[in-house]
Amino acid sequence: MHYKFLIYISYSYALPIGIPLEKEILKRGYTVYWFSDLKEGRIALGDRENVLESISRVCDYKPDIILSATDNVPDFINCLKVQIFHGFNAEKRTFKKDHFRIRGLFDLYCTQGPSTTSVFEDIAKKRKHFEVIETGWSKVDPLFPIKKRINPSLSTIFIASTFTERLSLAHNHDVFETVKTLSQSEKYRFIMVLHPKIPNDIKAKWADLSNAYFSYFDTTDLIPLFRQADIMFSDTTSAIQEFGLQNKPIVTFNHYNPKPYLLNITSAKDIEPAIEKALSQPEDLLKQLAAFNEELHPYTDGKSSARVVDATIEFLHRDKSYMKTKPLNLVRKYKIRKRLNHFTLKSYNKPFTLPVKAS
Repeated sequence: MHYKFLIYISYSYALPIGIPLEKEILKRGYTVYWFSDLKEGRIALGDRENVLESISRVCDYKPDIILSATDNVPDFINCLKVQIFHGFNAEKRTFKKDHFRIRGLFDLYCTQGPSTTSVFEDIAKKRKHFEVIETGWSKVDPLFPIKKRINPSLSTIFIASTFTERLSLAHNHDVFETVKTLSQSEKYRFIMVLHPKIPNDIKAKWADLSNAYFSYFDTTDLIPLFRQADIMFSDTTSAIQEFGLQNKPIVTFNHYNPKPYLLNITSAKDIEPAIEKALSQPEDLLKQLAAFNEELHPYTDGKSSARVVDATIEFLHRDKSYMKTKPLNLVRKYKIRKRLNHFTLKSYNKPFTLPVKAS
């Protein structure tokens, strides 16, 4: 059979999640298109030829499967709706407001590893209107196999920050001044990326630090930067879990929920001592990190995208008569329609045809 997929996003940071899936879908000879329900995501999609520019085009396309790298999906599109997640569980909020919030919109959750699968399965048994299949996460496929840095001439620290201001090191003046001093000391090399939602004035402030030992990157493609780094310095961003899959030490600043696999500090004066400790590759910390990774994302074969495609096609054809009807969610459905109100929800008068061959 031939299947039509739609990758549904909101923000630019979803592109690295969708691209490995797109490659896998096209490799199998199926059709795949992209759609963003927000301007920021549409701009990030750029001049890609396989983008549906309006929700009416999405309706006309009639996908078999929607892979959503955002929290929402329109209920009025009749197809299999799959949550593929836009990040790992960063534990930035309380349990109910974090990774495990069920919005009643999805038929299937393709989970990343045992630590999240077990929770979603427990919820699924109670709600009975969605199913869970553990597949691993498409975004980290390009990270594998892990490539170790061999005898670097200068230790490299990767810096990343969450957009949540109360948790963000990027907004902290003392952290900024300390990193500025360290970047001028010629002792380390720093490479930095900031979340797309962080205000532009904060991004510009950090970018102005650029010198031979500090580089700022305006990108959502983090894996090439991960590979260049020996350790990470961050706060409570979900990029911590992505970086940690390399089994490289992580220093965090005021982490919301510090864990044994993190070297957490609460004062800017402790940044350099923590960096030095992390660069020493502390054995106990790395053992804790390896154990955490086994629960977070045990898949190191780079084939999570293939598992997602397999799982969604298999579930599409499965007898789902045992599942309960999704909750009405009238308020949430209204908000989704409001979000899409600059598009027409009815089809064009002329029949829909694929504008180009997906590529």
